[in-house]
Amino acid sequence: MSVMITDLCINCDACVDECPATAIVSGADSPVDGDLTYVRPEKCIECVDCSVPKCVDVCPTDGAIVWDMPFTAPFNDYYKSGHESGVYAIREHKSKGVMLPEVAERPFRESIGMELRNAHAPLEF
Repeated sequence: MSVMITDLCINCDACVDECPATAIVSGADSPVDGDLTYVRPEKCIECVDCSVPKCVDVCPTDGAIVWDMPFTAPFNDYYKSGHESGVYAIREHKSKGVMLPEVAERPFRESIGMELRNAHAPLEF
C-alpha cells in the first residue's frame, strides 16, 4: 500500500480520479468495513515517478493521507495479518491466491523512513 487514507478524509474522491494506478476507490466502493475512500495496497505505487504522490497533491484535507509500510516481501506478514483482520482487502487471484507482497511487490519511495511509516505520518511535500 505504502499510503493509506485516514478517517480525516471527507470522501470528496478527488484522489480517486487522480491515481495513475487506479489504486484508490471511493467510500461507496470500499472493500473494507466503513465508508471511507480506500487505497488498495496491492496496487499503490506511491507515484514514485512523480515529485509528489498524485493523491496528496489533490487532497484538500491535511492529514487524510498517511504513509504505510512498503508493499514488499519483508512486510508480507504485516499485510497478511491486515488482510486477515479486515484492515486491508487484498485482491485474490484465481491461480496465485491473495496478491500479498511476496507474490507481487510494488514500487515505493525509499527516501521515506520507517519511523514515518510506522507512525502513519501524513504525507507532506
